[in-house]
Amino acid sequence: MSGMKGKPAVKNVLVLGREPERLSIEERRALLGRWIALQIYSPQTLPLRRIEAIGDSPADCIRQLRDRGLSPVDFEFNIWRTV
Repeated sequence: MSGMKGKPAVKNVLVLGREPERLSIEERRALLGRWIALQIYSPQTLPLRRIEAIGDSPADCIRQLRDRGLSPVDFEFNIWRTV
């Protein structure tokens, strides 16, 4: 995140696996402008809305998911825009 002066750093390990609605204000602020991956809802999987990857681009999130043996096809990628 170089070049983003004044923006707090987020420790991915503290946010991964958590529901976006349960993040603190500081965690939300640190995610502003970052991409997150959430599992796509389907009646078969009924996933909890948990953050499974955080990156500077969708490609970065896809790489992280693949590194964990997860299929990017099962995820939606959104840029975090709200505190």
